[in-house]
This record gives sequence, C-alpha cells and structure tokens, in this order.
Amino acid sequence: MPGTEIEGRYSYQYPHPAVTVDCAIFGLDEDKLKLLLIQRDLEPFAGSWALPGGFVRMDEDLEAAARRELEEETGVRKVFIEQVGAFGKPSRDPRERVITVAWWAIVNLYEHPVKADTDARNAAWFPVDELPPLAFDHRDILDTALGSLRGKVRREPLAFEFLPRKFTLTQLQRFYETVLGETLDKRNFRKKALSYGILSELKEYEIGVAHRAARLYSFDKPSWNRLRKAGGSFSV
Repeated sequence: MPGTEIEGRYSYQYPHPAVTVDCAIFGLDEDKLKLLLIQRDLEPFAGSWALPGGFVRMDEDLEAAARRELEEETGVRKVFIEQVGAFGKPSRDPRERVITVAWWAIVNLYEHPVKADTDARNAAWFPVDELPPLAFDHRDILDTALGSLRGKVRREPLAFEFLPRKFTLTQLQRFYETVLGETLDKRNFRKKALSYGILSELKEYEIGVAHRAARLYSFDKPSWNRLRKAGGSFSV
C-alpha cells in the first residue's frame, strides 16, 4: 500500500474512516426484555434515541472500547459481551465516513441504574417491542444483535451468567421466555433442561414466597464442560 515515511512512522496517503463501537445493552426484568437507549444531545439526530456508543481510542482494542462504553453508560464491569459484526454503509453517519463494530450484552436491569453520558440528555430502558425510532442505522444493528443474542441463548447455557447462583426451574424458564420472546411448554421445558445433566438439584427451597416453595437448583459447570468436551450440545 502506498505510504510516506514521516518522522520514523509510516503514514498512509489515502483517506481512511473513523471507527466506533455501538452496544446493544439488554436488560432483564420479570417479564420483559428491555434495551438501553440514550437520547442524543448533539447533532446529528439531536433529540433522537440511539444505542450507546462512541469512538475507539487510539490506544484500545475493539472489545476494550465496547467494555468502556458499557461501563460509562451502565456502571457494569466484567459482564459477558459478544461481538455482533461491523456496519459500514458510506452514508450511515452524515458527519464523516464511520465504520462501527457492534456488540451486545445482558445486564440485570434492577441492579444497574443507568446514567446519561456527556453527549446525551437522557438514558432509559425500553421494551424491545416498544422502541422509539432510532438514529443512524441503529435499528439494523439492533435487529442483528437481537438475532445474535437469541441464537447464542438457544445454543449455549448462557442463562446461568444472569440467574442467581441458586434458582428455580420457573426462574430458568422465565429467563428463556423473556429473552426469546415466546412461551415455552412447562413440562417439555423442564424435561429437556434436566436431560443435559448440567443442573444440580439442591436440598433447598424458596423462602419468603406466598405460593408453595419450589426446589432450588444450581448450574453444574464442570458437567457442562465435560459434556461439551465430549462433543455434546445444548439447545432450547
């Protein structure tokens, strides 16, 4: 590629795009999957809602940039995140040529109150099926991120990253119904969930509930690792 040596550094002679990260941050409550949005305070799209994101700094890699944005917007650290892909239509940002690398994450909505960053006037959670119009190409990013999230949840026991250490089968089913946006048959779900041998039945029950206390379970990660190493699979 053509370039010029400038003060001991190699410099490209042709224009190149800026790079950003955008984060589809999903929050779980009892019966809805929600999305964290910020209301832009600056042009372009001032007043419009958008995914949290920002420009990648010169000294950080892409995942570090995504985690920084996630922490700045929600205060969340050390959370599971997954890269969605790159979005780079030349007209996606009216300011300049910008390529964005998108990510998704799930956080516990109640444990992580949100705050608006310096270039946002507001931040709020919205049900994924009741979203306002989104700035830039963020609707396309969201649709891709949601598909990636649901595919990952179906193929891997990701639920246990977000459930309490001890949980009921009802809580487990509710997680999948909330994320997948569909109702699952109770009997079939429980039979299938227990068939993988990755749930440990505890000699403990719920406490402080008005209904009949349900038995508690925990995720047996060593059993899952053995199953995966043996070529076994998981699906919902």
